[in-house]
Amino acid sequence: MAIRQPAQQPDVTTDPWGWWRRQMPICERWAYFDHAAVGPLPLPAAEAIGDFAAEASQQGDTVWPQWAAEVEQLRADFAEMLHCQREEVALVPNTSYGINLIAEGFRWRPGDNVVIPAGEFPSNVFPWENQRRRGVELRVVPGGADGRIDHEALLAAIDSRTRIVAASWVGYASGFRIELEPLVEAVHRAGALFFLDAIQGLGVFPLDLASVPIDFLAADGHKWLLGPEGAGVTVIRKRHLELLDCVPVGWNSVRTAHRFGHAEFDLKPDASRYEIGSQNMVGMRALRQSLAIFRTVVDACGEAAIGERVLGLAERLDGRLRELGAQTAVAAERRNRSGIVTFSIPAVASGRVREIATEHRVAVSCRGIGVRASVHAYNNDADIDRLIEAVQSSLAS
Repeated sequence: MAIRQPAQQPDVTTDPWGWWRRQMPICERWAYFDHAAVGPLPLPAAEAIGDFAAEASQQGDTVWPQWAAEVEQLRADFAEMLHCQREEVALVPNTSYGINLIAEGFRWRPGDNVVIPAGEFPSNVFPWENQRRRGVELRVVPGGADGRIDHEALLAAIDSRTRIVAASWVGYASGFRIELEPLVEAVHRAGALFFLDAIQGLGVFPLDLASVPIDFLAADGHKWLLGPEGAGVTVIRKRHLELLDCVPVGWNSVRTAHRFGHAEFDLKPDASRYEIGSQNMVGMRALRQSLAIFRTVVDACGEAAIGERVLGLAERLDGRLRELGAQTAVAAERRNRSGIVTFSIPAVASGRVREIATEHRVAVSCRGIGVRASVHAYNNDADIDRLIEAVQSSLAS
C-alpha cells in the first residue's frame, strides 16, 4: 500500500506543523495533550485501517502477500529511523512483550543482578523482578524527587554480577529525559549491557543506534508515534542475538516457517525469530502510515526539528502554568526535558483539574505530582491557550 499524501495541505517545507496538524482529525474537537498515554490516529492511519477491513472482507487472504510485504516495509522504516540493521528489528505487539523477550530469554545465572532507576513504569520493573525465581536480584536505585536519574548512583550499583541496566529514555510521570550516550558508554565500561524502554521518546527525539550502542530496545507505536495499540518494535543487536534463548517460540520463528508439513526447528538468524506467529497486519499497516508523517517532516526539516518543536511548546506551556502558580516537574536543563509537563495546582485536586479540562475538550492524564500534559509537534498555541483556560476554570471552581 502506498504512503498516503492528503491533498490540499500546507506545504511541509514551509509550514511543517500546519501540514501535520491538517492530518490530525482530533484537532477538530480536542486540544489533545495525552500522547504519553495513547496518541490519536492521524487520518492516513485511520484510512489504512478502513482499507484493510475492506480488503479482508472482500478478498480474504488472497491479498495476504501484499500485507506481509507491508510488514517488511515497516521493518525497513524502523531500521531507517533508528539507524540499525533490518535484521535487528522485531515487530512486536507492545513494549511489555519486547522487554520480556530480553528478560525471559537472557541466560541468567543465580547471583546475577539487574539495575534500574526508581520510578520506572511497571513494564520495565515486573519482567526483571520476575527473574527472582531464577536467582536474579533486582536493584532499584533512588533518584531525585523530580524524577531525575542519578547517573552516578546508577553506575555505583553495578558490580561484577550486573548483567543488564534497564531504563526509560523519558520518565512516564516526570518527563525527565536521560542523556543516552554517556550513560550507555559508562554502563559498557562497567561490564554490563544496556536496555532502553524508548516508548516515551521514540519519534520525537532522534536516536542513532549506529553511534549510541544500546544493546536492546523496546517501544510501542501507540503513544508519540501516533499508531494503533498492538503494534510496536524491539531491537536486538545482531551481536547479542545468540545471548538470548528464543522464548517464546512459534511456527514463524524458523527459517522454513511456511513449510507446515515439514517443520524443522531451525531458528531464523535474525530478530524476526521473535515474531512467533501471525502478525497484527492491520496495526502494522496503520503504524507505517503514521511513521510516514515523521519521515516526511524529518526529510524536509532535519532530524532535530520534531524534538525542538516539542520542547519549545512544552517550555511555553510550563511558563504559562507557572504564571498561574502551578508547581511543575520540568527538568532544570533542556537536555533532560521532553514533551511531558507534569503539574499540580495548589488547593485543587488533580482529578478535578482533569475533569474540568475534559469539559473544555482538553485531554490530559493524572500522573506523578498531579496532572500530566504531553505536548506533540502538531499542537499549537491555541491548544495551549485552551489548557490554560481549563486550569483557570479549575482555580475558580
